[in-house]
Amino acid sequence: MLDFNHRSTLSERVVELIDNALQQKANTQTPRDYLGASRLGVACDRALQFEYLKTPVDADKQFSGRVLRIFAAGHVFETLAISWLRGAGFELQTHDACGEQFGFAVVGGRLCGHIDGVLRSGPAALGFHYPALWECKSLNARSWREVVKKGVVVAKPVYAAQVALYQAYMAQQIPGIAHNPALFFAINKDTAELHVELLPFNGKLAQRSSDRGVRILRACDVHELLPRISRDSAHIECKLCAWQQRCWSLAA
Repeated sequence: MLDFNHRSTLSERVVELIDNALQQKANTQTPRDYLGASRLGVACDRALQFEYLKTPVDADKQFSGRVLRIFAAGHVFETLAISWLRGAGFELQTHDACGEQFGFAVVGGRLCGHIDGVLRSGPAALGFHYPALWECKSLNARSWREVVKKGVVVAKPVYAAQVALYQAYMAQQIPGIAHNPALFFAINKDTAELHVELLPFNGKLAQRSSDRGVRILRACDVHELLPRISRDSAHIECKLCAWQQRCWSLAA
């Protein structure tokens, strides 16, 4: 029903100002010029091509101010998690000796990754082995419960691939990190509940993911459009994809 008498509330006006500022800031940021290792568990090869080539997303798939606020909140939760673990007796490093975030670059700098941190030691009673990769995620209640119920590998294969790649590629910088299980730390953003899971290094998954990254980069180099994940535009991955309209408007 039309409502020509509607007047924006104070809350709506303030939120609009905040979201506009966030979107303006996001628009000024330089897009990364590499394929992120954290993305190589994404289901569709073509979507990763679009992402790497900085293909404009569909008009209705731009990040809204609310989504940008969710991203920002995720960084806050990660900062909290770092302080909680350190307070509990873990030695957790998030930056190297030069003050830079730990990371790696391969394939001529075209495939890169940045890790959340490295656990160097911790309470002896836990029996953990160090050094260990630390990966932190803040999740909504539904996703968090799914991870608790099914485990990271089944519930979030994107995260599992990310962890395996990080363990593999950080092994040269941090000897032993691929030998010890990674500590996956999940925060329920709705309730502040925590889930901690050890992920042993999966070399086969790391190799498959690395090979996939190289395949995607090579396809981009020769202008080869890789297949979609599905032949049905109503597939869940397609419906959620930022390039759905563009992708399905292309010839087969």
